[in-house]
Amino acid sequence: MFYQLTRAFAATALIVLPSLAPAETTLLMAEEPGCVYCAQWNAQIGPIYEKTGEGAAAPLRRMDITDPQPDDITLARAINFTPTFVLLVDGEEVSRLEGYPGEDFFWGLVGMMLEQNNIPFEVKTDSDSDGT
Repeated sequence: MFYQLTRAFAATALIVLPSLAPAETTLLMAEEPGCVYCAQWNAQIGPIYEKTGEGAAAPLRRMDITDPQPDDITLARAINFTPTFVLLVDGEEVSRLEGYPGEDFFWGLVGMMLEQNNIPFEVKTDSDSDGT
């Protein structure tokens, strides 16, 4: 009897546990050659994004809009402006920021996108990075 219960529990776990796996969250940056605001984002945010709480919660993935859309991405609508930042959960769009409003507004807007989709992230301060 114990053996049968163990097998039944194991079979149930195999069905239920995959649904408990954390969702893969990424921030897709759609860009194109010659995009001035993309270059501005790359200079101001690009070097530090992966070191931030937002970057840890939603690692950056880049997409050139002149290339075909990758098969593993489902967008709510076409991307017409660059840069466009698309929050993806398991490859599906859940939120979008069109344009780059400058670094002062970017962090707050990306933070709102994460919060609205219940994606936890840690806001890191300057003292977090320099050990003070």
